[in-house]
Amino acid sequence: MGISEYASFDGLGLAALVKSGEVSPAELAEEAISRIEKHNPALNAVVTPMYEQGRAAARAPADGPFQGVPFLLKDIMGDYEGVPTQSGSRFMSGLPALRDSTLTARFKKAGVVILGKTNVPEFGLLPTTESAFYGPARNPWNTDYSTGGSSGGSAAAVAAGIVPIAHANDGGGSIRIPAACCGLVGLKPTRGRNPLGPDLGDMMGGLIHEHIVSRTVRDTAAMLDCTHGHETGDPYYAPPVERPFLDEIARKPARLRIAYSVTNLDGRKLDPECVKGVEATAKLLRDLGHEVEEAAPQLPMEMLSGAFMGLWAAGLALQIDAHAMMTGRTPNDNEMEGLTWGLYRAGKEITAVQYQMAIAQIQIMSRQVARFMESYDAWLTPTLGAPPLKLGTIDIHERDPQKAFAPIIDYVPFTALENATGQPAISLPLHWSADGLPVGMMFAGRFGEEATLLRLAAQLEEAQPWKDRHPKIWN
Repeated sequence: MGISEYASFDGLGLAALVKSGEVSPAELAEEAISRIEKHNPALNAVVTPMYEQGRAAARAPADGPFQGVPFLLKDIMGDYEGVPTQSGSRFMSGLPALRDSTLTARFKKAGVVILGKTNVPEFGLLPTTESAFYGPARNPWNTDYSTGGSSGGSAAAVAAGIVPIAHANDGGGSIRIPAACCGLVGLKPTRGRNPLGPDLGDMMGGLIHEHIVSRTVRDTAAMLDCTHGHETGDPYYAPPVERPFLDEIARKPARLRIAYSVTNLDGRKLDPECVKGVEATAKLLRDLGHEVEEAAPQLPMEMLSGAFMGLWAAGLALQIDAHAMMTGRTPNDNEMEGLTWGLYRAGKEITAVQYQMAIAQIQIMSRQVARFMESYDAWLTPTLGAPPLKLGTIDIHERDPQKAFAPIIDYVPFTALENATGQPAISLPLHWSADGLPVGMMFAGRFGEEATLLRLAAQLEEAQPWKDRHPKIWN
């Protein structure tokens, strides 16, 4: 292989070249570094270079499935000993992590070579990656548009061919939204499938889930094989798996019963491009032999949005006050964006009773969705209510959260539901808008049944390949 072909391989493909001796981990690391240097001025995807750590790791990577594969950590929860995790916030800046997170340690054991940390919105609050501290990440398909958030820097780097896979996490869609905006595969696993330790067992009442973004289903499956499994003391426990996820995708799915939706859960219309994508995907599913019908769970969406925002605000206040306690710093509005400050202040006012009420409401809705999923193997929706946003749509300096989020009220109609219920969901790049922007299609599965989603995703990837479709910036 000429190193110029680097970006045409997925993670497992590069690892196979390393294992055969065709390339060295050091060569791959230098190629990825050169691509960061070439593309980052336009994309602003990587905010913390870790070249020396990466070069050292490339000299002796672990002999895992992703041996020698260049990789990036997200600047939220991507703790790497000695390197700050700043969460896109000036208030969090400069404090080195005391230890690797459990997930970082599992990534390393998988063999990846970590070369940096990626751009995020402040504290991961937005479905776009724009912050006053780091500046906006830009979509490789069109740099006037958002990468999605909050794992937008990771998604931009993978879509641009800088690395084949990158760390992502998801508290309301933050794996699936950037995957949808950047034309990638983004799986949010079942609650408890991947650990949050060693310092955390839970965040925001079980809303937070960890994994990666990738270009291929097999990379997504193989990395989940490397990272899943509970850690002693975890408060959540995902159902056991029958066989490796990489083996699952080699198994053709049985005839599935799949629901689909072309309106949001309030019955309001979606962008025509999203409707077009769902209808085309539903036809493809029928052609593949699946039973497909229009259906959706009946849910009180005002209850969901209110409970969800209550948990988010309280969780944000916890993060900020915990950091203040550890560092002796006093939270202040000069070191945070207006939206962050407004949500922080709202979180400080939530009572214990209100917090418990939010948990109870989410559990009620989780049972309703679980009953709906008893009739279906998967539920198809667009990942988002519209194609990627233009940068600047959200005013990050607006202190009133309701006003700040008003322009995108219909933009994120589906993804938060699976964070509340804990069920797995995957965004796949199955549609592009008329002007060439990716429009992801999302499949939600039953709790604990990532295997069904991955088998279906692999079947769709074979039927309608996307691996060789990439932005011009790729080369």
